[in-house]
Amino acid sequence: MIGYSEEKKRLLLIDDEPDILYVMKRGLELHGFQVDAFNDPPKALEHFRPNYYHRIITDIRMPGMNGFELARKIWASDSNAQVCFSSSFEIYENEAKKVMPNLETYCLIKKPVTPALVAKHIETHAVSR
Repeated sequence: MIGYSEEKKRLLLIDDEPDILYVMKRGLELHGFQVDAFNDPPKALEHFRPNYYHRIITDIRMPGMNGFELARKIWASDSNAQVCFSSSFEIYENEAKKVMPNLETYCLIKKPVTPALVAKHIETHAVSR
C-alpha cells in the first residue's frame, strides 16, 4: 500500500458546496497536493483508506452526515488520521470542546479561505489527536 510519505501529499477534501470543492481542489493541486474531493460524506468515507492521506479536510455542516460524524467514522478505522474541520461559522476551541468533549483535534479552518492559506496551514500546523 502506498503511504502518505510520497512526494505529493495526499488530501481528502469534503465539502457539500460543489463550487467551493472545485476551487479548493484545483487550488490545492496547484500548491503540489494530490486531492481526492467529495461533496457527499458517505462517498468520501467509502473512498477513505487508513494511512493513505496526509490530511483530511472536512466541512462541518453538511446534510446527511456532518463533519464531526465523518471524523468519528474515519478515526474508527484509522485512529491516527489527521482531520481538519472547516466552517463559515466562527469556531472557537472552547466551544468545540463543549460540543464534542471527546474531540482530540482542534484543527479549525474558518471560511472563506483561499487554497494558498489552506496549503500554508497544512504545512505549518501539526494536528494533535
